Amino acid sequence: MDYLWFLIAGAVGGILGGMGMGGGTLLIPILTFFLDVTQKNAQAFNLISFVPMAIIALILHAKNKLIALKGMLPLIISAVISSLLGGFAVSFIEGDLQTKLFGGFLVLLAIVKFILTVKNKSSKPANE
Repeated sequence: MDYLWFLIAGAVGGILGGMGMGGGTLLIPILTFFLDVTQKNAQAFNLISFVPMAIIALILHAKNKLIALKGMLPLIISAVISSLLGGFAVSFIEGDLQTKLFGGFLVLLAIVKFILTVKNKSSKPANE
């Protein structure tokens, strides 16, 4: 029965990840809060599951001509370097602190998104 919950968590993360929304934003909390997976293992599961999702999403977006190649190389280089640094740094951080940092990041992200949404709605003309 536990495998069913892991399948559901993977499906939710896969759907959101395939749409480019960051499936790990939900996958990691689902794994840690509901399935009692440690923070480090949840992050590892997320990274492993990201690879096939990214490949499939890349193929579909390329097929639909939705990929802009301009500026891609600096983005790739900076992403690879920061991923290596982040992966190295996280090996020195305890799981409980990782959980708190990730939770804080999600709260901060929600606050910023809320502020930007309110700001954008207030700057639109009334007839829209």
